[in-house]
Amino acid sequence: MSGQVGVKVAFALVFPGQGSQSVGMMQPYLELAQVRATFEEASSVLGLDLWGMVDNGPAEELNRTVNTQPVMLVAGVALLRAWRACGGQEPAAVAGHSLGEYSALVAAGALEFADALRLVQYRARSMQEAVPEGTGGIAAVLGLDDDIIRAVCAEAAQGDVLDAANFNAPGQVVIAGHRQAVERGMAAAKARGAKRALMLPMSAPSHCSLMRPASEQVRVRLAAVPLQPPRIVLINNVDVQAPTDPEVIRDSLVRQMHAPVRWVEVVRALAARGVTHLIECGPGGVLTALNKRIAPEVQAVSIKDAAHLHQLATTTQ
Repeated sequence: MSGQVGVKVAFALVFPGQGSQSVGMMQPYLELAQVRATFEEASSVLGLDLWGMVDNGPAEELNRTVNTQPVMLVAGVALLRAWRACGGQEPAAVAGHSLGEYSALVAAGALEFADALRLVQYRARSMQEAVPEGTGGIAAVLGLDDDIIRAVCAEAAQGDVLDAANFNAPGQVVIAGHRQAVERGMAAAKARGAKRALMLPMSAPSHCSLMRPASEQVRVRLAAVPLQPPRIVLINNVDVQAPTDPEVIRDSLVRQMHAPVRWVEVVRALAARGVTHLIECGPGGVLTALNKRIAPEVQAVSIKDAAHLHQLATTTQ
C-alpha cells in the first residue's frame, strides 16, 4: 500500500468469511497482544478452545461450519482491535464477505462482540442442521460469465437444489446445493468451457435455498439480539445497500443466508463512494485477490503480519 505518513486516504476495511481459514493462520500476528486476548475472550464466551483449533487443527475440524464461522469472526475482530490499538484510523466504510459481515457489524459498532459470537455460533449450527454433512456441496467455478452459471445451475439441478451462491469476481462464481447437483453443475460448467471447477472445504452449502429453514431460525434469534445503527457505512451482501435501521439490518442478515453474496457489486459500491484503498482485515488474502480483479483502480491489500499492520495503520492516518 503506497502512501506517505500524514496523507489521509479514503479506505475501507473488508472482512473475509468461510473459505479463508487455515491451520496456523494467526501465527503472523502473534506479536499483536490483542490477537491472543481476543481469542481467549471468545473461547470463554463460547466454551471452546478456539485458539487451539486455529493453531493446531486438525483442518477437518477447523473446516466444519460450526467451528469455521466463530473462528473467522474472531480473527477479523482480533485484527480490528490490533489496528485500533496501534493508532489506525476509522475507515470510511466497512463490508464483509458472507459471514464476514458480522465482523463488519462489530467494526461499525452495530453489534457487540459477545452477541456476535453467540449469534454466529447459532447461525452455524442452524446451517449445519439444515443440511446434514455430506448432503450438500459448494464449489467454485472459474472462467464463465454469470449468466452461463445461472443456466448451468438450472440445467444441472434436475429436481435438486443448485443455486449461484457467491458472485466473487468477474469469472469466479460459487455454486451451492445438494452435493450430487453440485457435482453435475461442475461437470456441466466444464463442458461449457469453465477453466476450473472445484469443491470448497465447507461442510454446509451457504447462500442457497437449502438454507431457508436455517434463516428462519436465525430470524427468531436475531429478534432478541440488540442492534444499533452503524457508526460507519456498512455495505451489505444481499442488497448492496447501507441500511441504518436495525430492523432492516436484521432482515438483511436473515435473507443473506439463502441469497447470493454479491461481492463484485459490494466492492464496486465502495469504489463509487470514493474509497481508494481496500484493506482486508483478516488472514489469508482471499478477498484481496478478488478485489484486485473487481476494481483494479482501487488499491487492495491484505494484512500480512504484525509489522505490516503497523505500517498500514500509519500510512492511512
